[in-house]
Amino acid sequence: MPEPAPELDVHEVEDGLVIYDLRSERVHYLNETASFVFVLCTGEHDVARIVELIQGAWELPEPPQAEVSACLEQLRDEGLIQ
Repeated sequence: MPEPAPELDVHEVEDGLVIYDLRSERVHYLNETASFVFVLCTGEHDVARIVELIQGAWELPEPPQAEVSACLEQLRDEGLIQ
């Protein structure tokens, strides 16, 4: 179950999140969709539940499995979730 990486300074902005990684000293800008996926990474939701929540939030006809998986992979690659 994905959860935020340690040592992140997260700030909400008008259209997403700005995240400063204190370990790497990198700044990340997440758009609205990536921000919602990141916020759902609490350590309490598995990937299937995150997909379900995204589908419901945007009232999508089909579960966005591939898109959410790609987003999670990118967040992991950037060191924002573990």
